[in-house]
Amino acid sequence: MKHLLLILFILFSFSKINAQIHIGETTMDYEIVRGGVTLKMNGGGVRPLLLFDLYSAGLYLKEKSKDPIAICYENETMSIRMKITSTIVSRDIMVDAIKDGFENATNGNITGLEDRIELINKFYSEDITKGDILEMAYVKDKGVICMLNKNELGVIPGQDFKFALYKIWLGDKPLNKKLKKRMLGI
Repeated sequence: MKHLLLILFILFSFSKINAQIHIGETTMDYEIVRGGVTLKMNGGGVRPLLLFDLYSAGLYLKEKSKDPIAICYENETMSIRMKITSTIVSRDIMVDAIKDGFENATNGNITGLEDRIELINKFYSEDITKGDILEMAYVKDKGVICMLNKNELGVIPGQDFKFALYKIWLGDKPLNKKLKKRMLGI
């Protein structure tokens, strides 16, 4: 009996470690670790464009939250992860989306962010294809760590940058209102 309980405990532990969640037509990790902090998926959804789903996205936080402004302002480790699910997504489309996203998130006032917006565009200057995973993890007091397929591309400092970046998905003028709600778990 003890052996059976031990086996069940081990199986349960491994299933929890490898837990994934379905978002659209893809799966994403339920838990990730960034900056030594365990983050759990707060919510996730798909980014549609006309008849296509461009990507699946998940918001990862230490504690669940439905308050988009608090999430954007918070100086806590968190992450937004996107898995590209369409062949129409390219580097050029991503650069345009980032530019438009910052314009909407800041009501057109990107003063003080220009160099860092240019830097994020530089980090994602490689071709982006279906199946790629882009991640922008904010690590408390460090900055936004940009990753492509789990490879670190660089760090962009500043909580002000993180605030504007996260408002692209969670602000008053998000890329997509339904995706915002899903990322908030609503």
